[in-house]
Amino acid sequence: MLLAGIPIAALTVAVPLVNRIEPRLFGVPFLLCWIMGWIVVTPAFLWTIGRLERRW
Repeated sequence: MLLAGIPIAALTVAVPLVNRIEPRLFGVPFLLCWIMGWIVVTPAFLWTIGRLERRW
């Protein structure tokens, strides 16, 4: 499913694009916030995929 590719792309392809020290969010560099944010959001994508597959 195409939704599964979004977190993968965000954690691999987009990392060079967001590789910044500034701005700092919550006192940590932006790149670290980006990675932590996607790790937190990825289960929501997987849950959505599971719900959509059950409907088919």
